[in-house]
Amino acid sequence: MTAYVFEVSGPVRRGGSVKDMIEALGVPHTEVDLILVNGESEDFSYRVQEGDRISVYPVFEAVDISPLVRLRPQPLREPRFVADTHLGRLAAYLRMLGFDTLYRDDYQDEELSSIATNERRILLTRDRGLLKRSVVTRGYCVRATNPREQLAEVVERFDLSGAIAAFRRCMHCNAVLQPIQKELISDRLVRHPV
Repeated sequence: MTAYVFEVSGPVRRGGSVKDMIEALGVPHTEVDLILVNGESEDFSYRVQEGDRISVYPVFEAVDISPLVRLRPQPLREPRFVADTHLGRLAAYLRMLGFDTLYRDDYQDEELSSIATNERRILLTRDRGLLKRSVVTRGYCVRATNPREQLAEVVERFDLSGAIAAFRRCMHCNAVLQPIQKELISDRLVRHPV
């Protein structure tokens, strides 16, 4: 997401919040980390006034903006994800790179919202409506349709390249892999002819 800057001209809806205005422009609130109104940091509840100059910035992962008022209590420095039902391959790829990523092909929207909120996970989805739920504070709308492009997009968006720990998690169940002596599982190994 790029930064957006706009000036409010003309009459505004009485009591309209900056969050409502941002989402009306098609930007899910979960992708916003900093709002400046007339140069001052504000939260989502700010009531927009005629003549306001509003700057909206995406989640900062590579730059620490903690001295400014933020829209969430803590930065997302330890990225953990939950992926919706349409992003199974992306979830497997994120696990392959070592990122804690929950995924089931039968999650309902309410369950995804709850997991993202209660477990402080970033909700990955292609459904903008899901990200507009007020309980969801961390999320990202994946734009690409190809799973490998989705992976590149998420790695770039959350600046994950320095945190990759490949083949640390099971791509199927998300569990952290543990070393084990071959002798302890030799009866479960499949021998392939050479």
